[in-house]
Amino acid sequence: MKNVRLLLASCLALVLVGGCAPAQKPAAPTARPARWTVSPVEAHGRLRVCGPKICSQAGQPVQLRGVSLFWSNTGWEGARFYDPRVLDTLGNDWNASVVRAAIGVQNDGGYLADPAANEARARVVIDAAIARGMYVIVDWHSHALLQKEAEAFFAKLARAYAAAPNLIWETFNEPMRHDWLEELKPYHEAVIAAIRKAGSKNLVVVGTPMWSQDVDTAALEPIETDRNVAYTLHFYAGTHRQSLRDKAAFAMKLGAALFVTEWGTCDSSGDRNFDPAESKRWTDFMDANAISSLNWSIADKNETASALRPGAPVGGWTDADLTESGRLVKAYVEAGYR
Repeated sequence: MKNVRLLLASCLALVLVGGCAPAQKPAAPTARPARWTVSPVEAHGRLRVCGPKICSQAGQPVQLRGVSLFWSNTGWEGARFYDPRVLDTLGNDWNASVVRAAIGVQNDGGYLADPAANEARARVVIDAAIARGMYVIVDWHSHALLQKEAEAFFAKLARAYAAAPNLIWETFNEPMRHDWLEELKPYHEAVIAAIRKAGSKNLVVVGTPMWSQDVDTAALEPIETDRNVAYTLHFYAGTHRQSLRDKAAFAMKLGAALFVTEWGTCDSSGDRNFDPAESKRWTDFMDANAISSLNWSIADKNETASALRPGAPVGGWTDADLTESGRLVKAYVEAGYR
């Protein structure tokens, strides 16, 4: 009897803490359960440059894989994909550790014409990435040098998200024929100073001359006012081949950390010449050198570079919703972070 009383007492105690409670009906599983045991940001913390690599907060080399959203411009094809459901799909189905918010600056519906709507789209993606433990690149998606506007934009967001380790700042998407020493380097130094003054210590990625291809030129005269700086390399496999990889290798030999914030499986127009073989040469090169990357782009625009077919839903895509490029990119990204 005493043993029975002890057993009942023990069970009662366990019931109070839930250990001996009757079996309950299990919660319905989510449609797409997250693959991560530990999220990318939990695993790596605030990223920093260490030599020619991008490293975790603890100093270990990190390679992120993800996808860029399309231009954020109001009324454009990509605007509707600035949505938390897209990050759910990229994180849970694609295993992406990073996403890029390409905040369109110029042209119809861009930040200069519609700042409130474009900033709101940026914040939707930033907040969704933080909630999901993903990294997010905030990209000033411009081809023109607009220093005062860029300083104000980044200072505002850097102040709002200074405490978040998820953020990566991309200060100039694709400079065109801008001189590195006379124009771009002073521009980047000024924008970086605005970000730091606003309180953010996070990684900054700077655009390089000739549509962010001349990383060798930048590496010869690197930014010295801030150490947590990487250099943007963009490529499109149907156009850019070994000669651009040679430039990248030279820049890394000089000590520059590279970040491919935009790459495509086709030619540089974004349309035509889908090239899976050259894409594989590029992804092998990035993997061999632990270079983080984001493919262009999550959009349903009717062009080769789009990951989605026209009319695809906002998130929850099946293989039937993906283009040839989208299927190739998903397979690459999916094999990344675990």
